[in-house]
Amino acid sequence: MKIIAITQARIGSSRLPGKVLKLVNGKSLLQIHLERAHRCKNISELIVATTLEEGSDAIVDIAKQCHCSFYKGSTNDVLDRFYQAAKQHQPDFVVRITSDCPLIDHEVMSIAINTCVNENLDYVSNTLNPTWPDGMDVEVIKFSALEKAWKEASDLSDREHVTPYIWRNSTAKGGYLFTSKSLENKSDFSNYRLTVDYESDYLLIEKLIANGGTALDFMGYINLLNHNQEWSQLNNSHQRNEGFTPTNEQAD
Repeated sequence: MKIIAITQARIGSSRLPGKVLKLVNGKSLLQIHLERAHRCKNISELIVATTLEEGSDAIVDIAKQCHCSFYKGSTNDVLDRFYQAAKQHQPDFVVRITSDCPLIDHEVMSIAINTCVNENLDYVSNTLNPTWPDGMDVEVIKFSALEKAWKEASDLSDREHVTPYIWRNSTAKGGYLFTSKSLENKSDFSNYRLTVDYESDYLLIEKLIANGGTALDFMGYINLLNHNQEWSQLNNSHQRNEGFTPTNEQAD
């Protein structure tokens, strides 16, 4: 059984250009993200799927420093970029995370992986019915399902965002092409925003890391926010998945 994780990372960003290279305590957000994802014991490989854009070599350099593989592909056809990055490793399952989640929790990744593998599903996601903090987003996809989506998906939004063709046609959404499950937390933390799309998001992450370091689990950061509720005012005006519309920026 071969399980790999792929994270999308790019230089271009209409809302916060170069966000993955921004530093907190001397480390880039991408490095923090990769170091945290590397703690997941279920994966054998962590790959950074970036683009051919000018400046992307800086992302590749960080990937190499963090002992990650990398793949450079299409900026707009992210499904193709993701599929090609996976194909070269011939996995059984692929874990999809994104670099705008610097505080990704390896334990949440493991829960999603175990659910997908143990129940032999095509797709498991904790974003179908969000109950986890924004910034803990994890999807696990059987490689055969990813390949089917890559071959069949033709809508622009399906190519831009990797998994809509899968979850839209999955059993969790009333479809039949892919067996799936919505991974939901016992408590609803979906109102907490730990992702980075805007400068205000970065300022919050900076505060969390300055006060809690980079090794806390997601509940550790939630507890920090609960004890410093004024911090949440930095970025609470932004809605979840604001970038998820056709022709809008991808979640890289």
